[in-house]
Amino acid sequence: MSWKFLNKSTPSLERMYRVIVAPVITEKATLAGEHGAVVFKVAKDATKPEIKAAVEQIFDVKVKAVNTSVVKGKTKRFRGRLGVRNDWKKAVVSLEEGHSIDVGSGI
Repeated sequence: MSWKFLNKSTPSLERMYRVIVAPVITEKATLAGEHGAVVFKVAKDATKPEIKAAVEQIFDVKVKAVNTSVVKGKTKRFRGRLGVRNDWKKAVVSLEEGHSIDVGSGI
């Protein structure tokens, strides 16, 4: 079981800010934003209930659903040597009607 916080339904405020790492600003994420979804880069050990609670508390919105996926790191070359980018976790957060998050502005 997880021992990161005492009450599993509501993580601590410190944990919430560690769960949401950064918004993802890509063309595909912008198109999802037009349909009431926001894409975030999240901690690899974050669960869907943690992500939902963190987004609701930090941005003061109502979350409908959270979908997650682990994005595998690409193999790239740098000065002739092979390297691997890190894996990261992506969360697509669907918001209830009437709620929105402007990721272009600061928190």
